[in-house]
Amino acid sequence: MRTGQARLASAYVTTVRLNASDSRSVETDALVVGIHTSPDGPRPAPGAEGLDTALTGGLAATLGALGFSGKAGELVKLPTFGAVPAPVVAAVGLGPAPEDGRYEHEALRRAAGVAARSLAGTARAAFALPTATAEDAEAVALGALLGAYTFTRYRTGEEKTPLGEVVVLSAATGAEESVNRAATLAEAVSLVRDLVNTPPSDLSPARLAEIAEETGGKAGLTVDVLDETVLKERGFGGIVGVGQGSVNPPRLVRLEYTHPEARSTVAFVGKGITFDSGGLSLKPAASMPWMKSDMGGAGAVLGALLAVAKLGLRVNAVGYMCLAENMPSGSAQRPSDVLTTYSGKTVEVLDTDAEGRLVLVDGITRAAEDDPDLIVDVATLTGAQIVALGWRTCGVMASDDDLRGQVVDAAVAQGEAAWGMPLPDDLRKGLDSPVADIANLNPERSGSMLAAGIFLREFVPEGVRWAHIDMAGPAFNKEEPHGYTPKGGTGVITRTLVALAERYEPGRDA
Repeated sequence: MRTGQARLASAYVTTVRLNASDSRSVETDALVVGIHTSPDGPRPAPGAEGLDTALTGGLAATLGALGFSGKAGELVKLPTFGAVPAPVVAAVGLGPAPEDGRYEHEALRRAAGVAARSLAGTARAAFALPTATAEDAEAVALGALLGAYTFTRYRTGEEKTPLGEVVVLSAATGAEESVNRAATLAEAVSLVRDLVNTPPSDLSPARLAEIAEETGGKAGLTVDVLDETVLKERGFGGIVGVGQGSVNPPRLVRLEYTHPEARSTVAFVGKGITFDSGGLSLKPAASMPWMKSDMGGAGAVLGALLAVAKLGLRVNAVGYMCLAENMPSGSAQRPSDVLTTYSGKTVEVLDTDAEGRLVLVDGITRAAEDDPDLIVDVATLTGAQIVALGWRTCGVMASDDDLRGQVVDAAVAQGEAAWGMPLPDDLRKGLDSPVADIANLNPERSGSMLAAGIFLREFVPEGVRWAHIDMAGPAFNKEEPHGYTPKGGTGVITRTLVALAERYEPGRDA
C-alpha cells in the first residue's frame, strides 16, 4: 500500500502493511510501543506488555529510571540488547490509560506521528500501539504515515530519509481494510501538503490545473478546466478580476465523481490563490512568504475528491478549484472597481487583498447549478480567523446551526480542530455599497471573519445547505512539527471533506 503515488514533489514514499505477529517476534528495525502515566510511574499500554517482560529489569522500570513519565507526546529510544528481534524500541507517551479501555483515535494518531518523525532514516518500524479495533489500527497507520511525511524536492546534497515502511501490529477484525483506508487518506493529505509546500514559481494556476487533470484522471474523476478566455466569455468575473493582474492567468477546475448507488450529491469549493501578494492593496513583506499556502482550500478539495474516488464512496461528489494568482500590475483590479460575478451580482472591490471571497462566490454559484444536497467551501480566507481562533483551529459557519454542528463534529473526529461561529445579521449592513450590490469587505475590522462568511452567504441560492470553513492559520504550520503535523503545509480539512462525503452515503445520517 503506497502512500504517495500521486505525490509530485517529495522524493521518498512511506509504505504500510498489517502484521498480526506479537511485538516480541516481529522482524523490524525499530519497535514502537505506547506507555501510560500512572501514580506508580510509567505503565506499558496494550501491545507493549510482552516487551516489558522480555527486557531485563522491565521496560517500565527502565523508563522510570530515565525520568520518562509517559505523558502524551513524550518519546525515548532504548536499545533492546537482543531481547527481541528489533534492535531499538521507541517508547511514546499516551498519557493516562482510558478508564473504559477505549482509546481516542486522535491520541493514537498523534502518538504514532511523534514516533514516525523520530524514526526518520529507519527502513522499517513496527507499531505495537493499542489496536483492539479496526478503527484503532486505522488511527495508528494514518498517524504514522502522516508523521513520516517529508518534503525534499528542493534540497540538495545527502538528506536524511524518512521512515521507509510502517508495520501496524494488529489482529483486529477488519484491520486490513482499515489500514488500506489509512493509506488512501495519507496519500491524499500528502499530495495536498506537497502542493502547499511547492513554491509559487512552480505552481501557477495553469500548473495546478494540470496536476488536477493528471491525478484526477488516474483516479477515475471527470476533470474539466476553464481557461481565462472561457472564464471571461461565461462571466466568471470574480475569478477573472482577481487573476487579471498576473502574467499567470486564472483557471476554474471542475472535478466530478459519480457512483451508481449514490442517492446524494455533495459539492466542495476551494479557494486556490497560488500566491497572494494582496494585489494593489499590497500585503506587508512579513506576511508574504507563506502566501504560497493560499491555495490550500483548492488543494484540500482535490485531495478529498481523489480519496472519495479511491475509497469508492457511494455518493456523487463534485469539486471546484477556483485558481488565480493575486498580483499587482498595470492590469490588476483596483480598489473601487466593480466586478460582475458569475451569479450576475455586482461587487465593489474595496480591498484587493480580500480576493479569496471573490473567486469563491463564482465557484459557489457554479456548484449550485449541480443541484447538490450540500455545498461546503473551504478557504484560507481571513487573518481574522487567526486572531479569533489561533493557528490550529478552523472557523466554521453555515446556513443553519445543525449543519454547522455536523461539520464541526466531522472535523473534530478527524483530529482537525474546528469551532462553530455565528453569522450575525447586523454585520450585513457593513457590506453595503453605494455603487454595487455588495462590497467585498466591511471597512470596520471588527467581526471580519464573520463578515466574510456573510458575504459568501449572499451568493448561496435559497434553500441550498451551505457551510464555510476558514482555515487561514491551520493550513500552514509556521512552528515546529507536532504529533503527525509537519512544519509547512498541513493538508488540513482534506479528511474532514471525505468524512462529510461519507455522511451522504445511503443508509447514513447526513
